[in-house]
Amino acid sequence: MTKDFNKNNRKIAKINTTTDVLASRSGLLLFVKYLSSINFFLLFHNHFSFLRKNKKGQTIGNICKQIICFFIDGTSFALTRFDQLKDDPGYASTIENTSERMCSSHAVKRFFQTFSPVTVWLFRTILLKLFIWRLKLENPDIIKLGIDTMVLDNDEALKKQGVEPTYKKKKGFQPLQMTWGPYIIDAIFRSGKKHSNYSNHVIKMVKTVVNKIRKEYSKDVPVILRADTGFFDNFNFTAFENMGIAYIAGGKLYNDIKEYVDKIPEKCFSSFKNQSNIWDYIELGDKRGTWTKFRRAFYTTPRKEGEQLFLEFARPDSIIYTNIGIDQNLTEKLQKALTNECIAPWWIIQEYHARGADELVHKGLKDLGTEQMPFFRFTANTAFYYMMVIAFNLFECYKRDVTRDIIPVTSLAKTFRRRLIDFAGKIIYHGKQWTLKVSQSCYNNLKLDRLWELSNQPSIIPLN
Repeated sequence: MTKDFNKNNRKIAKINTTTDVLASRSGLLLFVKYLSSINFFLLFHNHFSFLRKNKKGQTIGNICKQIICFFIDGTSFALTRFDQLKDDPGYASTIENTSERMCSSHAVKRFFQTFSPVTVWLFRTILLKLFIWRLKLENPDIIKLGIDTMVLDNDEALKKQGVEPTYKKKKGFQPLQMTWGPYIIDAIFRSGKKHSNYSNHVIKMVKTVVNKIRKEYSKDVPVILRADTGFFDNFNFTAFENMGIAYIAGGKLYNDIKEYVDKIPEKCFSSFKNQSNIWDYIELGDKRGTWTKFRRAFYTTPRKEGEQLFLEFARPDSIIYTNIGIDQNLTEKLQKALTNECIAPWWIIQEYHARGADELVHKGLKDLGTEQMPFFRFTANTAFYYMMVIAFNLFECYKRDVTRDIIPVTSLAKTFRRRLIDFAGKIIYHGKQWTLKVSQSCYNNLKLDRLWELSNQPSIIPLN
């Protein structure tokens, strides 16, 4: 006689349907509440209301809400996902919509294809408004910016406009992005062959952001821009100096620099050690052939990186340029905001290598969204990309304003979705109001009462 080890009183005999309104992404309700409370949908409507040609169609704010939730949900990034969501009354109710007001994939395609090469740049205005809003909330004494490109791999879609070879030997797009902390504060969507320092995009972007800071946040706050070797250019450095901002940027190791350093005795080098790395360095003054002045530079060679020790012949040397310690007025502002250590070589080297944190922002964006752009037309893909970036910034704001006590703010989207989006709920109408019901354990573990309170009482984005 065989024993039935699965014997229990809760064995399920069959699966059937129900007319109850059930939701599998109940956490989206709190996110939508948060976006409504900070006036984001109104902000978006104010910028793009002209896109609505017929009053019978969906409002711009409603389309925006569904696209943002599409990225936060992240189940699929195929636009046909909107057709699936349109047939799900539980999802519609979760984002405070009716099934009739849900967009089809065709409606979403028409929305993105409405943008022109001119109107698509309005997305950058929204990014900058979000940036100033967060600046005023966090009120930093010093602003550290990062600038870099990010490759979006579209190697399998060779016929899309703008899909071109990139430095990563993949065909795709290569947007230029500026970061501040966990946020992407400005971006230019570009074709794949446009390298880091293409045209005057860098100078224009930095100037736009700095002017925004000076006008709407503080005229005197020191700004530090970190950049890698791809932005090594006299025109860039001169522009940054004229703007009154500090820069810490990688440079190119020309042969004359290597030959000069090879002649310097080893005892003249100093060393700097942080938690896991050791660098040997020497401070230099360098003036390239077309430069009109010397600039402060540090020739560095890593001796140890993590657990790996480098043999002398295999060390990846680098050179770092900065105007900190040269521009007296700027240096005094930095010393006041930080300490006198900010002019020390070890501090500048450490700040340069902190660019790794800026690259984590790019990783976070890809984790939330997708590298594959869905359209053939470049302008439609530009709009899609900017909506993804905006969704990412709002996601980072939400983690800091609402869920910081439940999940670390450094959590990536996959972890966040698993814990704070993908939980079941039942939506009922009783006593002339709609209510989302969840299990008691879910309510207690996620502290949903506290999350509800924080979602409805955030700081509001100024609309002016």
